[in-house]
Amino acid sequence: MGTIGTENPDQGWANTRAWVDTGLPDGARVVAAERLRGGWTSQMRRLSIAGGEAPGRLVLRSFVKPFFVRHAEGLLTREADILTLLGGTEIPAATLHGVDATATHCDHPSLLMSLLPGDVRLSDEGAGPRAELLAGQLVRIHRVQVTAQTRPRTYEAWTAPDRVRVPEATARPELWRRAVDVIRRDAPEHRPRFLHRDFHPGNVLFDGEGDSLRITGVVDWVETSWGPADLDVAHCSTALALLHGAGSGMAFADAYLAAGGLLAEEPGDHLYWRLLDALAFAPDAEKVAVPWRELGRDDLTAELLTRRLEEYVRELFLRYG
Repeated sequence: MGTIGTENPDQGWANTRAWVDTGLPDGARVVAAERLRGGWTSQMRRLSIAGGEAPGRLVLRSFVKPFFVRHAEGLLTREADILTLLGGTEIPAATLHGVDATATHCDHPSLLMSLLPGDVRLSDEGAGPRAELLAGQLVRIHRVQVTAQTRPRTYEAWTAPDRVRVPEATARPELWRRAVDVIRRDAPEHRPRFLHRDFHPGNVLFDGEGDSLRITGVVDWVETSWGPADLDVAHCSTALALLHGAGSGMAFADAYLAAGGLLAEEPGDHLYWRLLDALAFAPDAEKVAVPWRELGRDDLTAELLTRRLEEYVRELFLRYG
């Protein structure tokens, strides 16, 4: 994520800073804070820590939008639990340093975690090799083992037939009607797995180039769920289609299977999950477009994203429908 400048500590987060300072080793304190670009649900800050046995740099997530503040207790508690769980796995997730999910001490509900190396990469250049790494990483996430006590909540659908907003200017209204009809059925039977639930290029950090390219971190675990692998694959596929074109979105499931993942055997079942995700972005994917533009993808206009989404839906029917 990019930065947007150093903050004055008195501008709406003095209590949060005091809470962070209290949890640091003796003699350590926050000496600088930078807002990070690329977030939509929350404000992200990179904190510089100095003095004592300081951890160097940490990341602070704070929910400030009213909707997310209302749901912060569940979201941040879930992320804290998941970060703790992942600490014993091969998944490159942050280390939890503290959480105040109800803003008892902070100005806003907040979670403090370690800073992961690497950066978000959304450019068209190098998208193919990155997608292969994304597929392998997602397979490893789906293999995370949980107990009855550590299993996350059951997934929630992010749209429904009566909530889909069809693009007004579409020349293919029948395509959209057909897509909505697909998700009118009951959810297919599936073998549930551990899901990130919001896995896409904007939540993955990379380092290196060429043969040294690698994933260094997976972030944003507030939506972690229990459900079908197809749904995580669908979400990343939609994002890749919007970022790079329908072909990139269609190729991701193949890369996931090649990496050892398992998906629904029936094409109609897989189509259901793919469309359940894609239709949640209609009509213009503006929800993801804003943070992606902040990260340099100024070309992602509402018109372009709507066209790409429609092309992707068409390709899904050609392959699975």
